[in-house]
Amino acid sequence: MACWAKHTVCPETTQYRGEGAAPTGNLRIMNKHERQVRKFYDVIWNQHDKKEVPNVLHEGFRFRGSLGQEKLGHRGFIEYVDMVHQALANYECVIEDLVCEPGKVFTKMRFTGIHQGEFLGYAPTQKTVSWAGCALFTFEGDKVSDLWVLGDLKSLEHQLKANQG
Repeated sequence: MACWAKHTVCPETTQYRGEGAAPTGNLRIMNKHERQVRKFYDVIWNQHDKKEVPNVLHEGFRFRGSLGQEKLGHRGFIEYVDMVHQALANYECVIEDLVCEPGKVFTKMRFTGIHQGEFLGYAPTQKTVSWAGCALFTFEGDKVSDLWVLGDLKSLEHQLKANQG
């Protein structure tokens, strides 16, 4: 099912195309799950605003991060977010592509930041690192209940190693 099917109105527009109608022109229609995924990256990750965690993530949230760590619940996830932000200044998650289907959202991602603290066993270099990734979000109602993220760790480690010397 295309991402525009069965969508609610995006906050930027007052029009609604209805089930199965494709967006046209400048009309931007976004479903509730896509909005949650964008809030997850734009607010929780990019703005490092952890107050939004309970509004986006289910209480029993299961998380497997792009760095290979697994966390359970809000507290475990927040520890992971803080760890990444401590190691990488100006950390940013960029959605390059997004696909929706009922109850799931898939994103193609680019992660980037300035290596300011120990990260994956490498001393800080103050140099920018960037790696590709993808994420599969599963929803329970309006909240993310499970997130599986895969990152190109080989590329990331190659950058970290090259920046050391």
